[in-house]
Amino acid sequence: MKERFLIKTRIVKQLSALLLTALMAVISGCGDSDADSEGINDKEAIVITMIAKSSSNPVFLSAKTGAIKTAEALTEKYSKLKVIIDWQTPENESASEQAEIIRNVVKNGTRAIIVSCSDEDTLTQAINYAVDNGVEVMTFDSDAPNSKRFAFYGPDDFEMGKTLMNELAGLIDSKSKIAILGGNKMANNLQERVKGILTAAADYPDITIVGTYFHPETEADAIAVMNEVMKQNPDIKGWAMVGSWAFFGEKLKDIIDPGKIKIVAVDALPMQLEYIKKNYVQVLLGQPTFMWGEVSVQTVIDKIYLNKKVKEIIRLKTIPVTIENLGGWSRQLRAWGYENILEKYLVM
Repeated sequence: MKERFLIKTRIVKQLSALLLTALMAVISGCGDSDADSEGINDKEAIVITMIAKSSSNPVFLSAKTGAIKTAEALTEKYSKLKVIIDWQTPENESASEQAEIIRNVVKNGTRAIIVSCSDEDTLTQAINYAVDNGVEVMTFDSDAPNSKRFAFYGPDDFEMGKTLMNELAGLIDSKSKIAILGGNKMANNLQERVKGILTAAADYPDITIVGTYFHPETEADAIAVMNEVMKQNPDIKGWAMVGSWAFFGEKLKDIIDPGKIKIVAVDALPMQLEYIKKNYVQVLLGQPTFMWGEVSVQTVIDKIYLNKKVKEIIRLKTIPVTIENLGGWSRQLRAWGYENILEKYLVM
């Protein structure tokens, strides 16, 4: 009897030991899982989708660089934050494709969207869809002011247009025929620049504007339009250009002579510096396009991660680039990370 009792006791102890070992293994396993999970959760990943007008336009590639570098800096600065830039830009400009991208990334879980709007009306609908589904949206370069976007970063395009006209008037003694190169007719920012040009032109009664000419935003399309307009108006003396698409390559040199027709345009990128140096173009209104990415990403993180109050309208300043300050502008481009800037410009 006593022997059977001892055997039962021994069996109970063995089973208890086995159960305790198993329980400890489960607890240990859970502890490892919690530790791993905690480590992952400590690093919050925020995906920001960036949608520019076209990936073939160098100004937007510089904005992409600015966004990526800022995301890397913020990830390094905040130990619990990882900022990821999802570049989702059409190869060629297409508002409908931009809108489709917005709808797709909302479904795929992006936290925020930064977009330069090719068409205000089309993008307003898409932006509102994103915001209504919990995704914050910021615009840059070209706005959709009637949408639910929380902020816009860019210049005062109307004032920029007035500056273009005033600079050109000074180059042609406030008289003669000129033309306006308008780019995409549906882009809010370019429409405002054209309005600014036309408003300022009213102050110059001896200047005649032969027309405003819109076109797809590529070098080939811009040059084709210019060539045709100058054939029809051989006495034209100046161009006010709301963008520098015609200077994205070397082809413009084949249809104009340096200094014969005065040109004032927006943007001053590395490949366009030679046009200033050789007097094909007299004034370029330089935009800090690198900062489109830098400021926009920082603003998004300020709002959705740091819970800061941000301005709705954030203005950038343009810098008139001429032969006099070409060296300083070249060095600024280098500081923003631009490459392929010739040494002869950097030492000016």
